[in-house]
Amino acid sequence: MKYGAGLLMLGALLAAPTPVVQAEEGWIVLFDGKSLDGWKANERPENWTVEDGAIVGRGKRSHLFYLKRKFKDFEFKAEVMINPGGNSGMYFRAQWGPGWPKGYEAQVNNTHRDPRKTGSLYGFVDVRKQLVKDNQWFTQHVTVRGNHIVIRVNGQVVVDFVDPKHTYREGYIALQQHDPGSVVRYRKILVKPLD
Repeated sequence: MKYGAGLLMLGALLAAPTPVVQAEEGWIVLFDGKSLDGWKANERPENWTVEDGAIVGRGKRSHLFYLKRKFKDFEFKAEVMINPGGNSGMYFRAQWGPGWPKGYEAQVNNTHRDPRKTGSLYGFVDVRKQLVKDNQWFTQHVTVRGNHIVIRVNGQVVVDFVDPKHTYREGYIALQQHDPGSVVRYRKILVKPLD
């Protein structure tokens, strides 16, 4: 009897669908690895696709917003890969609308001509050193509490900044497609609310 019940339980577990990304406790999965459910481009939606379990941005400027909810204090992380000369960014506390979003941006740029490299808090703190190689996956992790912002690249703290103006207090998460020469990939996109 016990043996048969165990087989039934095992069969039920094997039949259950397995999510592409499983989050640790407290983390919310923003991208299921298969679709753009919950995401919307502010312009040029055709520039965003899903390929091999990643969100891919190509073409002219476009920002892909996660519009299911706004965030105030949180952790936000993703695995990212960008091509040589590519430029992108992970926006947070961003406002929905056309053009360049109003919000904070954690820069993604290894070899683009812009001197602000991956890990920079764009317009606030510049990282001038190339930290990661093109065409390789890396993790960028942002922690925001009030006006205190910390950015980590592959676990290393590269920005630890207190914004005296508390410029942006709440908003959406968004991904940037910067220009026609850039091809960026995002996967394992997670957020952990802290408020």
